[in-house]
Parts: sequence; structure tokens; C-alpha cells
Amino acid sequence: MNIRIAARIVATTAALLVAGGVQAYDGTKCKAAGNCWEPKPGYPDKVAGSKYDPKHDAKEISKQGDSIKQMEARNAKRVEQLNATGTFKYDVN
Repeated sequence: MNIRIAARIVATTAALLVAGGVQAYDGTKCKAAGNCWEPKPGYPDKVAGSKYDPKHDAKEISKQGDSIKQMEARNAKRVEQLNATGTFKYDVN
């Protein structure tokens, strides 16, 4: 009998916590429907040039594009070899 009461108390408490969490934000500061993100106080309007600017290096960013081009070239060679011979070979150098 005590286990049933404890289970009911736990279930009721969980339901109240979930319902309270859903009602915690009323959406009064939303710019548009579903657009309710607000920066912390002191966060700048423009990130560029501020202390929050990540200052990414252009060389580092272009490395991924270069590696994708190389991958596509390797895959093109593999497909070309597959069409010519009918068998797939991973290393076509």
C-alpha cells in the first residue's frame, strides 16, 4: 500500500514539474513566432570585431574545401575504373 502511494506522489510531482516547465516562458519577448532567442546583457549586436569574434583563419577554412575536391577526384577515378573494368577497386593509383 505504501508503494502505491509513493508511486502516485512521484507521478504527480513529475507531472507538475513538466507542466510548470512548459508554462515558465510566456513568449512575450519573441521577435516573431518561434524566434525567441535573446542575447545575454552586454552581448554586441555585431559579433565581427568584438571579443566574441572567433577570428577564423581563411587558410584553415579552405582546407576542408580542398580535401573535398581531392576526395571527389579520387571517387571520379574509382567510378571511371569501375565503368571500364566492371569491378570496383578502392586504390586506383
